[in-house]
Amino acid sequence: MHRAHHRVFTSESVTEGHPDKVADQISDAVLDAVLGKDPLGRVACETAISTGTVVVFGEITTEAYVDIPGIVRRTIRDIGYVRAKYGFDWETCGVLVGVDEQSPDIAQGVSTGGAGDQGMMFGYACDETPELMPAPIQLAHQLARRISECRRDGVMRWARPDGKTQVTVEYDEQGKPRRVDTVLVSVQHAEDVTHEQIFDDVQRHVVNATIPAAWLDDDTKRFVNPTGRFVIGGPIADAGLTGRKIIVDTYGGYARHGGGCFSGKDPTKVDRSAAYGARWAAKNVVAAGLAARCEIQVAYAIGVAKPVSVLVETFGTERVPVQRIQELLDEYIDLSPFGIISALELRRPIYQQVAAFGHFGRSDLDLPWEQVNLAQEFAREAGTEPLVPATAG
Repeated sequence: MHRAHHRVFTSESVTEGHPDKVADQISDAVLDAVLGKDPLGRVACETAISTGTVVVFGEITTEAYVDIPGIVRRTIRDIGYVRAKYGFDWETCGVLVGVDEQSPDIAQGVSTGGAGDQGMMFGYACDETPELMPAPIQLAHQLARRISECRRDGVMRWARPDGKTQVTVEYDEQGKPRRVDTVLVSVQHAEDVTHEQIFDDVQRHVVNATIPAAWLDDDTKRFVNPTGRFVIGGPIADAGLTGRKIIVDTYGGYARHGGGCFSGKDPTKVDRSAAYGARWAAKNVVAAGLAARCEIQVAYAIGVAKPVSVLVETFGTERVPVQRIQELLDEYIDLSPFGIISALELRRPIYQQVAAFGHFGRSDLDLPWEQVNLAQEFAREAGTEPLVPATAG
């Protein structure tokens, strides 16, 4: 059936075996190792990965010792690159480490509670899904996680670690998600499996098991490995680099992004902590029923604690004046780096777990920035009806 004038939006995700995500997980594994021994450690860890080689570099300041080569190998093993026939092997890959300490010029501003760099960060939430995330990226992440589960559980024995998903959602005239227009899944696979089996398994065990049946119809387009073959994947097929999947990490392009990546950075880096703080703030605004959509921009100057600007955007969906929302945020949330770190307890080794499948909307994890602990108070102060807590994540 032809649908005229329909609005669609598309977002993608990748599995934990995608080369860029391998790099992100290594960087965050190093970060977690440092924070596990030294919560005040400063980490800016970058990873590059290609055929048979991993390079870890950056600036790390800590009194603790961490075995970076060992961390690299264990991370690659746990992702699933355990045999050379997969194109990458945790035991035989080369590991190079080039790490220095943080610049004292930066440290002198950060040590007094200032931001670790200038820049602007965004947080976003909307009422499209129970997790208060945009539907396209939430569905894409859920598909990617399901692929990984099926590979690890042996449901799809032919599956290999690398993979991608993409979901196109159609919206109605009121801007609410109505149906899934297109689903694209690409999964690295064993050489001896047929394309027909891959397609059937992905539809049965991944797509139909993940996307609500009410959102799928006879007009939904379904693609699986559309080139017909995806045997060569992972780092042997494409180089990977920390921070190259920032839109996958956040809102799938549905909301704006400040530009900085998250992985490998300790929470004094506002690229990470402020993005988490802004998501926390925006999610509580939506969970409190103050607006159906909320985007918060916060900006900093290096070495300065107080944000230079905070902007609340509700896209005309506010149920109370935007100024009142701004006042509530000013009263309840301290968006200085120290304030965010303290409120969300960010000096803990909790980061590798979000280095794949998205940092937001993770109903499978207990993340501090996904709490809606302020929603009831916001609603009481503003006189709104909060969303049911069970649907607010």
